[in-house]
Parts: sequence; structure tokens; C-alpha cells
Amino acid sequence: MINILTGRRPSFTVLFSIFLAAFFGCLTISASAGNLPRPETPAGAAPVIVRGEVGTLIGIERGTVRMGGTALRPLQVIGGFSVTVPAARLAALRSLPGVLSVTPDGSVQLHSAYDPASDSYSMLNTSAGLGAAAAWSQGITGAGVDVAVLDSGVTPVAGLSAPGKVINGPDLSFDSQSPAVAHLDGFGHGTFMAGLIAGKDPGADPSNPGADYLGIAPDARIVNVKVGAASGAVDVSQIIAGIDWVVQHRHDNGLNIRVLNLSLGTNSSQGYRSDPLAFAAEFAWHSGIVVVAAAGNDGSGSGTLNDPAYDPYLLAVGASGNSAALSSIATAFIPSFSSFGDGTRNPDLVAPGIHMQGLRVPGSFIDQNYPAAAFGGRFFRGSGTSEAAAITSGAVALLLQQNPRLTPDQVKSDLKQSAVPLPNANAQARGAGLLEVLGGAIAGAVKGIPGGTGLVSSEDGASSSPWQLFMPSLGNGSLDKARGDDRVSMGGVALNGERDIFGAAFQSGAMAWAEAGQRSWSGGVWNGTTWSGTTWSGTTWSGTTWSGTTWSGTTWSGTTWSGAAWNGTTWSGTTWSGTTWSGTTWSGTTWSDGIWAGGSWE
Repeated sequence: MINILTGRRPSFTVLFSIFLAAFFGCLTISASAGNLPRPETPAGAAPVIVRGEVGTLIGIERGTVRMGGTALRPLQVIGGFSVTVPAARLAALRSLPGVLSVTPDGSVQLHSAYDPASDSYSMLNTSAGLGAAAAWSQGITGAGVDVAVLDSGVTPVAGLSAPGKVINGPDLSFDSQSPAVAHLDGFGHGTFMAGLIAGKDPGADPSNPGADYLGIAPDARIVNVKVGAASGAVDVSQIIAGIDWVVQHRHDNGLNIRVLNLSLGTNSSQGYRSDPLAFAAEFAWHSGIVVVAAAGNDGSGSGTLNDPAYDPYLLAVGASGNSAALSSIATAFIPSFSSFGDGTRNPDLVAPGIHMQGLRVPGSFIDQNYPAAAFGGRFFRGSGTSEAAAITSGAVALLLQQNPRLTPDQVKSDLKQSAVPLPNANAQARGAGLLEVLGGAIAGAVKGIPGGTGLVSSEDGASSSPWQLFMPSLGNGSLDKARGDDRVSMGGVALNGERDIFGAAFQSGAMAWAEAGQRSWSGGVWNGTTWSGTTWSGTTWSGTTWSGTTWSGTTWSGTTWSGAAWNGTTWSGTTWSGTTWSGTTWSGTTWSDGIWAGGSWE
């Protein structure tokens, strides 16, 4: 999960650290490396980029240095490094154990040619390796299924720009009162996830994909529920509010939200049975929505999955190597960043989550801070359980198109039963095995519905029954404990205690009761405060203190988050009334689909 800019925790905010489940996993990269001037290359020397298998890079780097390699720079986002080596040693370098590729390191043009067929980690090869492409050939493309992506927003870059492809839900982020950025993805994470799930290039034919970019469920729709700001800042209260909105409005005006992708999470300090975030996600599950949650990017160190993935009802997904890059199941591996369970609650399965090909948002936070991850002009590399969760959400959409009568428990059962076992991987990290779309899940759904094809296992996988029987979450615990270690802050003052982003008291028991009755949202009001649909000007921060420091007198217009000013727009003078959205209504407010004011993203 993330801890998004790993290794550096800015003081200004939580950086979707509420783990936006790790865009870069536990990988680090020097943001300035791509801007350094390239030294002169001596005659007879060859500047190259070397990519290696996970776990082998240190050995490859040492071998390269012994060969006379110089000017070595890590490029861990792409799983490799750049180096200058004697041209005569290139063959020896390519023969080092674990080396995947050695390619010339020259000047890169933004719109350079990219061949997905030659890239083991491309979506073309990922889809083929998982069986999704075979499902497409049968007409199973996710059509008719809506996937809610609760993330940092979605920008309509190519692949997500078709009319009706992305439907805007509420913008509950700190960007929401600036029309120029509302719903858009200034961070870059949400667009990446949406592309993995349901991206589709204009004119692309899933039955004959070729070089076009296609997500796992290319004909599914994305419902964009933005909670993360351009800086990545987000609070647990925003995430809970977003989940509640999805539950209450899953069938509004032709919507058919059957999947909720949560490529985020926290290291909550309380169990799932009392945790309010886990309760909200679990209630979505019981309401007929398959909740796919990233397991986390803490490796074996934490001994637990992140919140809400640690709730045993949900579909918790860890990361694996890309199935298209495997020579055999015996060589399958779990990357070191993918979180382990505790032996009782482990990931349910794993899915590709390293070096993934996602859609790039030019100028976004991650685009500016990780320039080496951009390639092919419009694509971006990312690794983490975020990506694995998104891939799985696409697979769920395929399964639900094939048989819409499946319950969340049956979907989870089918996917676990059809997963490819990974006997050489750690049991606490691998779950039931590697996601396989057609090999069992789709085929099984044809044979065995409505009863489902498999049996949902208990938490430890030791027994099975036709439905899940776990102790339910009560949601009566602490909102502050649900935040874990990371939280939003302003002026060095963190948001602590049992209060939401408006400073309104949060009573978890009362909120759980309202959620259970699908009453937590009413007319744009959540937890007693108007979050959307009207103006925030009537809500003042004065008199509300966070940790003894008042917010009064502080305007958002003068505040910068991660060095990026909020477009000079104050929250209190901007209204949402009169803003048109698209033909979809919610609580009497008109929504819109295709207006992205001020967003020049091409």
C-alpha cells in the first residue's frame, strides 16, 4: 500500500498514505535523478538500462560494478538501474543471473514508440496471461457493470475519455471547491487504477486488441468517487463518507455499481470488529457490492493486512509477479513489499502488481516526482498491491457480466477456487494463489450458478462453506485509531481525535447505525455537515480546534500542500449550486460527466 512516497514522509499531509496501496510499493527512486545532466560517455563505453527480477538487483549491480560499470543510478520504479559499462562486457552483463533486459540508455522522446507485445508487464500481456483476453473473445468484457473507484480522482486521458466511460460521483476531497480541479486526478493514482480496471483506447476491439490499451474489463464503466487531493492528502472520514455514498447510490439513475475498488488503506490500531472504516466496507459487501481491497505494501514486517483489507468478508488482494512473465508456476513469486497476513487473516489471492503499465496524467504529482516511471508518452509504471487490487476489480467485473446473479460471497468463492496455487510462495502472502480469469472463474460461473462453483473458505483456508460466516464488524470503535500512523495536517497541526475533516464530532456507534439503515447521507449532508451538493460557505472552521489550534482565520487559498497551491481558490466563497453534472441525479443535485474546466491534460 503506499506509504506513497516511501522513505519521505512530508509533514504537510498523509500523502494518500492511508496507503493508496502503494503506487510504488516499497520501492524508492530519486526524484531528481531524471533531471541530472548526463556525463560524457567515454569511447568504448555503453550507457544502458538494466532490468532485473525482483530480489536479484543487488547481485546484478555488484556484478556490473565488477565488470567496470560506472555512473550507476537506481531506477527502482521500473525494477532496474542505469549504468555505463565497457561495450565489450555487454554480453557478460546480459548473462548475469536474474537479468531481464539490457537496453541502450539514450535520449528519450516523450512520444517514443512503445511495443506492448515485447513488454512482459504490458496490459496486453497481463490480460493474456490472466485469461482476460480469452474472456473478451467470448464477448465477456465487463459491459453493464459499474466499478466505483474511490481514489484521487480520474482524469479523462486517452483510454478513459469516451463519453459515458467515467461517471463522476461526489468529489469529497480537499480539491472539491475549485472547479478547475474538482473530480480530476492531480495526484495521478486514481487514473492509473481506473485504466487497469476498465481502460479502453478509442476504437479498440477487445476481440482483437493489438497494440491498443485495454484494462481487464474494457467495457465496464468507472464511477469516480474522489477522496484524495492533488497532494495525496485524505482522511479516513472522507473514505468512509465515500463508501457510504457508493452504498446509498449504487442503483441511482441507471447506475449498476457492483464493484468497489479500494486501492488504499491504513494501519489501524484496532481490530476490524470495532473499526468504523472496516464496518463501512463490510456493509457495502453485505449490500451486494464486491469490495476489493489492497492487502498493503508492508511486506512481512507488519504481520497483518491493512484496514479495511483485514476484514475477512472483503476480497483482500496481495501482489504477485506478472503471470505473463512466468516461465512456470514453480518460478512464481510474491514481491517483498506485498503484505503478509497473520496466518489467520491472509490475502485471499494475489494478482499482478509489479511494473504495471498504467495511464499517465501529465503534470500530476507522481508524474512530476517520478519522471523515470513515464514511458511511451502516455504510460506510467507502478508497483504495489494497489495495482493488484485494480486488476482483480476488473476480473470481478468480467465475472459479474457473465452472471449478474452472483453474490459477493459467490464471487469471492469462484475466484479463490479458480486461483492457480503457488506452492513455493509463503502461505501468509499468497492466499489461494494467482488470479486466473478464464481458467476457472468464468468457466465455473457458466457451469454452477446460481449456487456458485466453489466454497468460500474460513479465514485460514482450512474449511469451507457455501457462504462466509465470520464475526461481523460492529463499527463502534475509534475513528482516530482507524487513521493509524498517518493523518492530514495543516500548519503542522494534525487532525486527531473523534472528529471528521470539518471538526464535527464523530460518534462511531451512531454512524454505524445510520449506515446500516442507509441514512448516513441525506441531502448532501454527512455526519451533520454539508459535504456536497450546496455551498460550504455556511460552514466555518472558527471555533473548531484540532489539538488546541484553531482553524479560524486560515484560508485554504493561501495554503500550499506539497508545494502546489490550491489554484488560489478559497473554499468558502465557492458554491456547488448551479454546477451541472451529467444526467445522473443525487439528492436533487444535477451531476455532470464531461466538463473538466481548466484541465488541459493531453
